[in-house]
Amino acid sequence: MRLAWDLRCLGLGISVELAQGQEPCVVVRRASGPVRVAAVRRHGGWVFAWGRGRDHWGPALDGETPHRIRAAAW
Repeated sequence: MRLAWDLRCLGLGISVELAQGQEPCVVVRRASGPVRVAAVRRHGGWVFAWGRGRDHWGPALDGETPHRIRAAAW
């Protein structure tokens, strides 16, 4: 929920998706299609992942991660 609030404060339209049988995620709305952000356990800690590749994830407790997600959504 903290990530959803941070992204909203950055001016993004978001929703929290709690689909049955799937991992919960924050969905960022954009014209070219949604960006889904999930919390994933990686290397003994939690990260947010929003795509594939090295530059599509960031530490969950890093204040810069919401800004990186916003950049990817624009």
